[in-house]
Amino acid sequence: MIIAPPPAETAVGHVADMYAEDIADDGFVFAHTQALAVNPDAHAAFEQLVRAIVPSIGLGVYEAATLGAAQAIGSTHCLLAHGRKALRAEVVDEDGLMAFAQGDDSGFSSGEQIVIRFARKLSTDAAAMTDADTQELRDAGFSDRQIVDITLAAGARNFLSRSLLALAVPVDEIPGLAPPLAAALAAS
Repeated sequence: MIIAPPPAETAVGHVADMYAEDIADDGFVFAHTQALAVNPDAHAAFEQLVRAIVPSIGLGVYEAATLGAAQAIGSTHCLLAHGRKALRAEVVDEDGLMAFAQGDDSGFSSGEQIVIRFARKLSTDAAAMTDADTQELRDAGFSDRQIVDITLAAGARNFLSRSLLALAVPVDEIPGLAPPLAAALAAS
């Protein structure tokens, strides 16, 4: 990564908050946090977007959309970080997450599996999507608001993941993920 993030010693405002949150949670500041700290207003806006999306779909569906999109994009940063978040929130267990890394979504609920497929398609060929893709979400019981928010969740993950990849941000080890699971997610 050739961009120079704000130094922790002089960080103020939202940047200081970003760094402090990483340190409180994991004992160090992640490389992706440092990269995003170059534009703290954009990071804050992204966080606000996520806060606007999650209430209607819940954390499980949000993480399913995030993981499906991250896997389709090949974003190791987001697969590791959100794999851990999905485990902590009990969206999926370790066996289910390992299966997901190997192409089997059965560790997720049936609705979350549909969301994962939708997010993958959005992330690989959005121009080919039709009403049939949205209808599958509707048939699974999602409301119009939820369908829009699932789409925004996958789109937001594309924005952030692709930005981190384009900036060649190093991938940090994620504390709390078993090494075999982290390796499987990184290879998926």
